[in-house]
Amino acid sequence: MHVKKGDKVKVISGKDKGKEGTILESFPKKDRVLVEGVNYMKKHTSPSQDNPQGGILNQEAPIHVSNVMPMDPKTDEPTRVGNEVRDGKKVRIAKKSGEPLDK
Repeated sequence: MHVKKGDKVKVISGKDKGKEGTILESFPKKDRVLVEGVNYMKKHTSPSQDNPQGGILNQEAPIHVSNVMPMDPKTDEPTRVGNEVRDGKKVRIAKKSGEPLDK
């Protein structure tokens, strides 16, 4: 997978095209990621101890990983991801600027 938790990404297709957010969680086996503020769905809940009122909650749903692109740290634009070995470690780099995506 070309993105991981904590990456700043931009949605490139779907109903939320153009929105930006951070990855909250990734699901590599399903090729999906949970992006903050993207792909909201309504969940109907019955009253419980956590939520005594019950009702309808808005929450994010996972989006397919092919619909997001990581943001370049230098230019703040969407970029493709490459891999390089720097100082003996494999590092993800932004193709547009050559900046490392991993901290």
